[in-house]
Order: sequence, then structure tokens, then C-alpha cells
Amino acid sequence: MTDPIEESRIFAHCYPPLRRFAAAVGPSECDPDDLLQEAVARVLRHHRLDELDEPMAYLRRTVLNLASNERRRFAIRRRALRRLAPDGPDRTDDYPSDLGDLDDLSAAERAVLYLSEVEGYRFAEIGRMLGCSEVAARKRAMNGRRRLYATLTEEVARG
Repeated sequence: MTDPIEESRIFAHCYPPLRRFAAAVGPSECDPDDLLQEAVARVLRHHRLDELDEPMAYLRRTVLNLASNERRRFAIRRRALRRLAPDGPDRTDDYPSDLGDLDDLSAAERAVLYLSEVEGYRFAEIGRMLGCSEVAARKRAMNGRRRLYATLTEEVARG
């Protein structure tokens, strides 16, 4: 039998860090609350939160998968819009920001960097949370850092 009080307690505990995670890994065009809401809805269709061994890790993986899907969907949309209006204004230049450089990273790279650099988790923990090995988590972090470094170095060289 479902214990609604226990599920509410689990959700209240998980919500703030999951929302921050959704904001970090989701595309800039996607509202983190929408991403998290969809993740919770998908998980609850198949499981109760109180029956999951690690509800936070399960929800995190679901958010990451949804963020990856949304990033692909928005990338397709951006390419189509560029083809339709090649001479139109580029909206990304309206408000230049270093946060825009993070959009060039995959959702998995963003997730690993967020969890290691912001939340302070070790790579072994990150691997367990995201359903990959410690080595894969380290490689994603290294690739993400390398891509950010290359982007920022290129911007500095341009002036």
C-alpha cells in the first residue's frame, strides 16, 4: 500500500537539488520545473518513490535522459530556423553570456561537471547516480572541461 506521507517526504527532500540539477543539465530553452515535472510524472507511472532503492539517483537519471532528448529536439529546431531565415538576427547574440558556452556541452557532460564542481560529489558517486562507471564519469568531465577551455580560449583570441 502506498504511504502518501512517505512519498511526500521523499519528494520534498529530493525536489530542491533535483530542480538545480534540471537547470544545470537542461537546454536553456527548457524550463527546469517542466523538465523535473515530466521526470517525476514518468517515474510515478511505473514506480512509487518509496519503493525505489535510491529515488534521488533514479529521478536524476530520468531528468538527464529527458534533458538529452530536449537538447536534441531544440537543436533540430534551431537548425531548421537558421535554414528558414539565414539572414535573420541570431538570438544567441542578444544577451551574450558565458552560460551560453555550456549549451555546447552534452547533457551528460553538464551533469557530471555540475555534480562534481557544484555539488562536490566524487566520480564514483556520480557514476552510480547517472548509471555509468567512474571512468566514464571522469571522461565526461574531462571532455566537458576540454570543450569549455577550447571555446573560451577561442573567444579570448578573437578579442
